[in-house]
Amino acid sequence: MANHLIVISEDALVYEDLETLKTMPEFGKIWNKAAFVHKVRSVYPTVTYPCHATMMTGLYPDKHGIVNNEQTIMCERASDWFHFRDALRGTTIFDVAKANGLSTAAVFWPVTGERPDKADEPGAGAHEKSTHATDASAACLHATSSIDYLVDEYWPHSETESSYDCFVNSGSSPEVMQKIVAPNLPYITRYPRSHPQIDHFVHACACAIIREFKPNLLMIHPANIDAYRHSSGIFSPLVTHGLHEIDTWFGTIVKACEDAGILDDTDFVITSDHGQLNISRIVAPNVIFAENGLIDVRADGGVADYKAFCKSSALSAQVYLKDPSDRAAYDKALSVLSGMRDDGAYGISEIFTADEIRDKERYAGGFSFVIESDGYTAYSNDWTRPYLRPFDNSDYRFGRATHGHLPDKGPQPTMFAFGPRVRPGAVLERGLLVDQAPTFMRLLGLPLPQMDGKPIDEILV
Repeated sequence: MANHLIVISEDALVYEDLETLKTMPEFGKIWNKAAFVHKVRSVYPTVTYPCHATMMTGLYPDKHGIVNNEQTIMCERASDWFHFRDALRGTTIFDVAKANGLSTAAVFWPVTGERPDKADEPGAGAHEKSTHATDASAACLHATSSIDYLVDEYWPHSETESSYDCFVNSGSSPEVMQKIVAPNLPYITRYPRSHPQIDHFVHACACAIIREFKPNLLMIHPANIDAYRHSSGIFSPLVTHGLHEIDTWFGTIVKACEDAGILDDTDFVITSDHGQLNISRIVAPNVIFAENGLIDVRADGGVADYKAFCKSSALSAQVYLKDPSDRAAYDKALSVLSGMRDDGAYGISEIFTADEIRDKERYAGGFSFVIESDGYTAYSNDWTRPYLRPFDNSDYRFGRATHGHLPDKGPQPTMFAFGPRVRPGAVLERGLLVDQAPTFMRLLGLPLPQMDGKPIDEILV
């Protein structure tokens, strides 16, 4: 049995990128001994946090409860993200590994943060805001983290929270702060959410964890490919440059394993969460809701009240009712959405009821409807005109390309692996994102909890 597993989720890496990666100095070394799942069907919506929740639980979003990157807070143009583990239902691979005596680590893997023991957590009750309860709110907080060495994907949420403080506030232990985070903070002190600086930080922390602690399980989430696609389109010279960057960083991870003396006992999985689609415009459906009496806008531009509110996940959006039992509001919202879809000018190709999308994509979370883009229109949360918005690379939803669409659209995420428990040369054309967590557990020889997915045994020894 292999003693170690390293999972690298290269955000927004797609099958078409393999042609470039196989020519790279570092990936080229392992290409002939790797196994491949060429195209992986993601989950809906194809955005990072629901996807990574699935990748570490083997559950669809209707069970794990992470329905968007953002929390489901109404009447905000942008909400805080699901950074913390207490929002997630279900058993993770970290839980199973820890319960079976293995050491665990995560660097920027989403939804792994340990919430600080304080009442004034970021985004909580600062002003009049309506929150829509989801099943995820019932999840219990684990008193003891199942991740021994944690550097959460978290960033400063106020002018007084430093880059150092934000990792303390998201669960990094004093030992990890001293030995891993602090020495590498110069990568991100001036640019805490910029690429490739943050990716340098992620890989430097991961290499330091390998050398210092030799964890049995390490899961890493760099995102420079995703950021470059957002800013320049799906395929561009910048994206190709990013592929060269991840090749170099992959080499540093392998070298760290060699230095730690664990290389021969380590399985590696390089995978991805979703693809992207090029877009040509951003629209704000809540503007139409407001003009049809579903959102009451104050004179100062804030929201006084609402009956229905649309929460964007880029190329799809969830529509929440303030009172889900209000049939008149339900019918009015559906009528307005149907008119927008039928008009053809508002970027809506399909409308799903909550029951329809649960049946189709195992997606549920307290919303009444989901709208799906026409493939080139992304959605904003805003409720004030203009209805059409310019591109804006400060938000993943509004760049030249984005995601959140139905999983079968566009370039597909990919996965490949190598190591002592991986079958060299094995190739599957199609796979499922929900099957990755049980595959990771199988690689570590762990017992499998109740999951929606199953191990991809075809690529394993």
